[in-house]
Amino acid sequence: MKALCELAAADPRIVLMTGDLGYMALEPFRDRFPERFFNAGVAEQNMLGVATGLAEAGFLPYAYSIAPFASLRPFEFIRNGPVLHNLPVRVVGMGMGFEYGSSGETHYATEDVAVLRTLRGLTVVVPASPLQAATAIRDTHDLPGPIYYSLGKDDRVTVSGLGDRFALGRIQVARTGVDVALVTIGSVSQEVVAAAEELADKKVSATVIVVSNFNPNPEEDLAAALAQFRNVLSVEAHDVSGGLGAFVASVIATRGLACRLRMIGVSERRDGSSGSQADRWKKHGLDRASLSRQVLETLQT
Repeated sequence: MKALCELAAADPRIVLMTGDLGYMALEPFRDRFPERFFNAGVAEQNMLGVATGLAEAGFLPYAYSIAPFASLRPFEFIRNGPVLHNLPVRVVGMGMGFEYGSSGETHYATEDVAVLRTLRGLTVVVPASPLQAATAIRDTHDLPGPIYYSLGKDDRVTVSGLGDRFALGRIQVARTGVDVALVTIGSVSQEVVAAAEELADKKVSATVIVVSNFNPNPEEDLAAALAQFRNVLSVEAHDVSGGLGAFVASVIATRGLACRLRMIGVSERRDGSSGSQADRWKKHGLDRASLSRQVLETLQT
């Protein structure tokens, strides 16, 4: 929010909309720019429709809600509005992966990236940390087309080796190694780096690659980085169908790379259960201990 307020102070086109959410988060903008803050109510489709109209009128609207409500409920409105008309609407989905924990499966964002990256005219930005998110928001705020930001709730997340680095259409390497490549996305990147540190104690050297955006896809960067590895694991707090794992698989296949890929993420049918983010990570093998074990298993087969 600090980055958005800084941008809004310099750019009077920026307006912020909310689907009746974001309390204890959006107040800095609301209090500083009350004439540019709109609560659309629990009506995400209407919010995206109004945002499209505002963009057509020359404004730069940021439409905020919990990630599945911002991305899936108004999907048709995103597709037929800002995407088809190439308008600079910024859809902000808060709470990537399992961050809403005990709120239950309706609040989990495990399909948003897969669904929205099919819209070729929509840039999808998935920062791994608040530092990277601030850079991404600043660097992309004036992009002429629409953007979907999948943001993490926890402003304490840090990803060692990543810092605030972000570049559209590029990957970031958070850690270098020679034995295995771990490709990750979003806030679960912190667990991946932690797993790489544990593996180092077991004499396994891992490269950690962070993919933070699609459309444009970082295909060239990723292909070059993976070319030197026999074993690659993709790690995401998201469904592997259409998500990061699918993207990594397509790069390996289309570039003819001699990699063996293991996709780690959500790969089973929803069962109605819920729990904390840490609990969900463990359930799906995304915690550092599980990741370390799966890397060792992969290298031994």
